[in-house]
Amino acid sequence: MNYRFYMIISTLFLVSCQSKDKKETTSNKGMEKAALLEADKAFSKRCEEKGMKNAFIEYIDSNGVLLRPGQLPIIGANAIDYLIQQNDSGYTLSWEPSNGEVCQSGELGYTYGIYAMRPASKDTLIYGTYTSIWKKQKDGSWKFVLDTGNEGIGDQ
Repeated sequence: MNYRFYMIISTLFLVSCQSKDKKETTSNKGMEKAALLEADKAFSKRCEEKGMKNAFIEYIDSNGVLLRPGQLPIIGANAIDYLIQQNDSGYTLSWEPSNGEVCQSGELGYTYGIYAMRPASKDTLIYGTYTSIWKKQKDGSWKFVLDTGNEGIGDQ
């Protein structure tokens, strides 16, 4: 099932990234990438300020997918319900995008980087990696359509 899901997501991403007019979209691609990276940074800042739950609910697309360890993909309304039920009072989560890309049409993009989780009861950081796929909204903002992370990248 997971293989089929990843194939569908990859196909949708590639199909939606085909450009209508390469000259027009290429000139905007750098600005779109910068805007996407800024959206990811703002998402992290919101997570630090308002908590993981509030930030994720604000930044998830209505059809967003969460990939979490030991679970099948959590999709759409189920993903939002999952987030609502989370208790994020025991830690602070932040991250920094390492890089990302926006497709030629400017409608989809991805970011990836390193996250840091600070448990409230310990003076240590737990690091991991993350990847998010983003969709540009009608109002020009970005919301993620897929989010996944992997704990454990060693000492930083």
